Amino acid sequence: MSVLDQIVKAYDIRGTVHDELNADVAYALGVGFASLILDDPDRAASPGASAPRAVIARDMRPSGPILVDAFTRGLLAHGVDVVDIGLASTDLMYFASGQLDVPGAMFTASHNPAGYNGVKLCRSAARPVGADSGLAQVKSVAERVLDGDEPDRAPEAGSRNEDSMLDAFVEHVLTFVDPAEIGPLRVVADTANGMGGLVVPAVLERLDGVEFEIMYPELDGTFPNHPADPLQPANQRDLRARVVSGGFDLGLAFDGDADRVFVVDEKGVGLSGSTTTAILAAATLRKEPGATILHNLICSHAVPEVVTEHGGTPVRTRVGHSYIKQVMAETGAVFGGEHSAHYYFARNYNADSGLIASLLVMAEIGRSGTPLSELRTPFERYCDSGEINTQVDDPEAVIARIRQRFDGCDTDDLDGLTVRCDDWWFNLRASNTEPLLRLNLEAPTRDECDEHVAELLSMITT
Repeated sequence: MSVLDQIVKAYDIRGTVHDELNADVAYALGVGFASLILDDPDRAASPGASAPRAVIARDMRPSGPILVDAFTRGLLAHGVDVVDIGLASTDLMYFASGQLDVPGAMFTASHNPAGYNGVKLCRSAARPVGADSGLAQVKSVAERVLDGDEPDRAPEAGSRNEDSMLDAFVEHVLTFVDPAEIGPLRVVADTANGMGGLVVPAVLERLDGVEFEIMYPELDGTFPNHPADPLQPANQRDLRARVVSGGFDLGLAFDGDADRVFVVDEKGVGLSGSTTTAILAAATLRKEPGATILHNLICSHAVPEVVTEHGGTPVRTRVGHSYIKQVMAETGAVFGGEHSAHYYFARNYNADSGLIASLLVMAEIGRSGTPLSELRTPFERYCDSGEINTQVDDPEAVIARIRQRFDGCDTDDLDGLTVRCDDWWFNLRASNTEPLLRLNLEAPTRDECDEHVAELLSMITT
């Protein structure tokens, strides 16, 4: 496998610094991204279009400046102007792409350990770039560059300028709530030394009714306190303890690039991404009756039930931001959620934002006048396994074998194998990058859930 085969994933680019992702590779990827920008059919259809531009941002990882510099040189050499907004959360970069109506690149490895970095790309107005929507072209051109066959450079190099868009982003985020709806509220946010340390206080300090505290606010890409992956319960331990000891009404756990957020109630108990999706779906449908709401296929079945009960149209999607953003554009959906705590908003250029989701949860607590531990109850109807990863030699062969075992049940192949058996269901998906199978299962009770999980794991490993 080439280095690009290793680091170019289904939705983004991610790898270990120096051996997989270094300045040479970043330059080649910059040239590849320039080719995608220059070949954009929307641009070709506009003869009077201005010079091509792209916005670039990075998170707090130590390798960021060197990689951004090399990537920028690749863009400039092929005639693309660069707007460098510096340190930013991923949702800030998406906002900049939408506001400026230009493609964007965010250097981040999100929740991965300190030794990693990567790139999330988008077209103008934050439109997704994934394996089926441009990433293959970026990779192909980058391979040529690394093989010594760089395409001809532009007769005139692009220009670079710096422009912080944090203030404009804060104003944008605040448009999603009526600050008057957020009554007296005590909030603690664990930003895990990630980019939430920049954007979260910038928004919360604008809310008069909110008293807040930030845990681990220093921007430090070595993650000295704990990994910036709130999907793992161990990484929420400090936040949950602080919520209880400090008497806070709400806890917020952000990942490294702050595009995801997990929510913790006043008792220190975390909400799943599915529960938060259901709460926000109901809130959305009060304001926009009949709207279309997306949920990925590993979300709890409570989510489409809540959407239907509130008069909306639920639409089930594959896992992954590039797929969800595409379906949002195709269906006109106003909101979408993933079990992994990505939340997407049509008014946010169909992009995900942990910060917008946080404000909407706060507004729901204020509107209902009830603590989150009570507010959540109607939205939690089943017991789930969480995502269980198992290493196997041949994931597809295992999936085929399990499909036969459940031949009499309702199945589909939207993303891996989904099986529905009476009152329980599971999804089994192969990892895009490792010999792993990912199992998600839901049942009416904890005992039933555990029983079916044991049954499935025995089948997978036999």
